This record gives sequence, C-alpha cells and structure tokens, in this order.
Amino acid sequence: MGDRDADRLLVERVQAGDKQAFGLLVTKYQRKLARLIGRMVRDPAEVEDIVQDSFIRAYRALPGFRNDSAFYTWLYRIGVNTAKNWLVTHGRKVSATDRMDGEEADSGGQVELLHDSDTPEHLLMTRQIGDTVNAAMEALPEDLRTAIMLREIDGLSYEEIAQVMECPIGTVRSRIFRARDAISAKLRPLLDAAPDKRW
Repeated sequence: MGDRDADRLLVERVQAGDKQAFGLLVTKYQRKLARLIGRMVRDPAEVEDIVQDSFIRAYRALPGFRNDSAFYTWLYRIGVNTAKNWLVTHGRKVSATDRMDGEEADSGGQVELLHDSDTPEHLLMTRQIGDTVNAAMEALPEDLRTAIMLREIDGLSYEEIAQVMECPIGTVRSRIFRARDAISAKLRPLLDAAPDKRW
C-alpha cells in the first residue's frame, strides 16, 4: 500500500471519529511541515506554533476533505497559507531557505561526489557555491522561492506544487524555470560556465 492510500485510510478513520488516526498523520508529517514552514519563518518557536495551528486547521477542515489530492499536498497548502498569514500579521518577509542539512543533501545524492576531493580549495568552492545559492534564493520573489523549494527540496511533483500554491501547472513550470534561471545566473561567474549553461 502506498503512502497516499495509507493516508486516505487514516483520513477516512478520522472522518469516522477516530482521533488517534489523526495523531498518526501528525506524527508522520510534523517534521516535514516544520521544515517547510521553517524555511519561510526561521524562528523555531514560531514555527512550532504555526505547525500546531496548521494541524488544528487541518483537523477542523478534514470533514470536508474529499481525497481529490494527496493528504500531504492538502496539508502543505494549509501550512503555507498559515505561515503566510502569520508573516503578514507580523509584518515580516518570507526568509530564504537555510543551507541544506546533511539529511536533505544526502537525499539529493550529490554528497558522495564532494567527499572524493576534500581539499581546502574544493571545500572553499563548495562553501562559496552554497552561499551563492542561498543568496540567490534570498533574492527570489516569494512565489518563485516557494515553487523551487517545494520542487527541489521537498521533492513534490509539478501537479502537487500547483495544488499547494493554488495555481495552474503552467505557472508552476514558469516559476521553477525562472527560479533556476536566476540561480544559474548567480552561479555562472563562480563556475566559469558558458552563458547558456543552466543547472
């Protein structure tokens, strides 16, 4: 049974009055949702409150959930909207993503390549690339930054991102293309790459 099917069964149990089933969904998605919101808010105490508020909103809205989308896509949308509301209420801007931690970097499958040449120069270059990517992410408009984070860091499909961001799939593709293009433009001088090279 896949994740989506397992979630659907848990959702049906919650809709039938089983509160423990919702606890299983919270346990399953709490860390992922906190990571997503943490990239937007960055204050750990506030992130915890926003995650809790997101789950409360999800629980209250669950009777109307029809399984048209995956549960976690629906939950991410609630989390993103709750975080945006918090930022607006507190007059803050969305922050850029933090550097990828080891767990996230490992899932990208590229860390092993870096360990082959741990020379001081290579480590410095790696750090400069990371700093450049973070600065480029910081400079992106919120809609581009959210789209690229959901795709590259959280691994959501274009369809899932469209549901989370409540926009057409073509808009998602455009936002991700523009975000990648902006990041590539910042990396190009550092890597002495050709002007038409994109990553």
